[in-house]
Amino acid sequence: MSQKITKKKNASTSGLKSKSKQKAELKLQARSPKIKNKIKSVKPLMVSNKVKAASVGYFCMEFGLHEDFPIYSGGLGILAGDYLKAAKDLKKNVVGVGILWRQGYNKQVFDQNGTINDCYPEYRYQHLKDTKVTVTVNIRGRDVVCKVWLCECYGNVPLYLLDTFLPENADWSITGQLYGWFSEERIAQEMVLGIGGFKALQALGKEPEILHFNEGHALFAGLELVRQTMEKQKLTFDQALKAIRPRIVFTTHTPVAAGNEVHDHALLNYMGAYNGLSQAQMIKLGGNPFNMTVAALRMAKLSNAVAELHRDTAQKMWQDVTGISKIIGITNGVHNGTWQTSFDEKLSDDHFWKEHQKSKKDLFDEIKTRNGFKLDPNVLTIGFARRAAPYKRADLIFSKINVIETLLMQNKVQLIFSGKAHPNDMKGKQIVQKIYEMSKKYPGKIIFIQNYDMKIGRLLTRGCDVWLNNPIRPLEACGTSGMKAAMNGVLNLSVLDGWWPEGCVHDVNGWQIGNAYEGKDQDKVDAKSLYDILIKKVIPRYYDDKQAWIEMMKNSRQMSSYQFSAARMVEDYFDKLYK
Repeated sequence: MSQKITKKKNASTSGLKSKSKQKAELKLQARSPKIKNKIKSVKPLMVSNKVKAASVGYFCMEFGLHEDFPIYSGGLGILAGDYLKAAKDLKKNVVGVGILWRQGYNKQVFDQNGTINDCYPEYRYQHLKDTKVTVTVNIRGRDVVCKVWLCECYGNVPLYLLDTFLPENADWSITGQLYGWFSEERIAQEMVLGIGGFKALQALGKEPEILHFNEGHALFAGLELVRQTMEKQKLTFDQALKAIRPRIVFTTHTPVAAGNEVHDHALLNYMGAYNGLSQAQMIKLGGNPFNMTVAALRMAKLSNAVAELHRDTAQKMWQDVTGISKIIGITNGVHNGTWQTSFDEKLSDDHFWKEHQKSKKDLFDEIKTRNGFKLDPNVLTIGFARRAAPYKRADLIFSKINVIETLLMQNKVQLIFSGKAHPNDMKGKQIVQKIYEMSKKYPGKIIFIQNYDMKIGRLLTRGCDVWLNNPIRPLEACGTSGMKAAMNGVLNLSVLDGWWPEGCVHDVNGWQIGNAYEGKDQDKVDAKSLYDILIKKVIPRYYDDKQAWIEMMKNSRQMSSYQFSAARMVEDYFDKLYK
């Protein structure tokens, strides 16, 4: 695709719109106002002057603030980091609570034999402030000392991080690996986050009015609040639970019941997670075995799913569970300042395309450095980068290898993948292994970038032409990487799952794969649609109608820049969840 954008002119009517642009506008006019509103002007960032908002403590197992601070694994942590940054931008009274992971998640690379290796470097963090505060959490009958560090150097509200990596602790390695090891250590880590995190805020004089649990990992903060309320106010368990409920809100993410974290009661009791409560009380809260999500839903005054479709999925999933809070939909958003390229939205088509090509060059330069291949900037570049989970179907595009091979050999497309599997997820590792092997089979045409992190994600969601997303509907709770791509004019080619049903205007700001099909032979149905759209819509539009492509890019940026921003998400939290 030529970098020079030439405009077709009619000899008698120089101002005539391109046929493709007229077609896109007719599509919008034919749709409902709700759909037309998806292509709307960017709402400016504004600080609310409403009545004083509640103070919030935001608890999360991981926070993605920067690639040089690897205390995150994937989307949950990136969302949490973006939340803290947007809260800072909006001057909200929020503090974050997390864990200082000394070995991060994992560094995942291939050796010279093509075998995946998980590495756990020990990090030293020089940019944190020592609060001089420590708290103790009784775990397995031993007091574990937790040091509290402060991070506020990434344009974020204060983030307090607990650290057990201390010489006085026999269990010093609890805060070693994020999501590492098995059930015992997971419970210990969650006790540090919840019980230790709540105690830390009290010791710092920062106890908030609202406790926001981003996933069920932080549930033990609520149990600590219940315990303290029972002791101080001489209340029964039921009375204390009722008393503290107005202070708890919960965000649920996992859209499959079996994927929500459960623990055996004998193990919880052994670990000290009952925290003074009885087994009967714990069963009443979380069932038997103890379900962290169910307990959080019962403890919260209000809960939210992370997209409109996910709200429907979550409500259906938990409809038979009694005593839970209402689940509303607050769609996730991403932080513009972190993920979106900054340039004048009113640029001419020529300059708009040149700005995109700069981002593409940045991505390709990084690939040349890491992988040794020089990619062609004029070839349609499709990106896919996510946590390697089977339902995300990273290899769906290879369902008919003869089809994709032809496109690769004809230089119609080039594919860039990145991703990371959980160290204990063998199926996820098989997917990563397959993509890696495909990159070896088609060198320079399929690229796999190892050890996926925020830097790679930022380069890909700015520099690709198309962002591919093909999860098994409705298993994608949200999928914020597509929002990042959309904000940069990178066009989504996606199954109607997660956030995309709210943003997609097919063939105007991206494309939908399939027609929201759920059922038998879903892989075959979605693969057929993927190939049809790619061959009949995407490739011809890219090579044969440059103006229409750029118009779609602009539509994509305009649709997503506020509607799917973390600023909008934070305002929704304060307006709908925290009140």
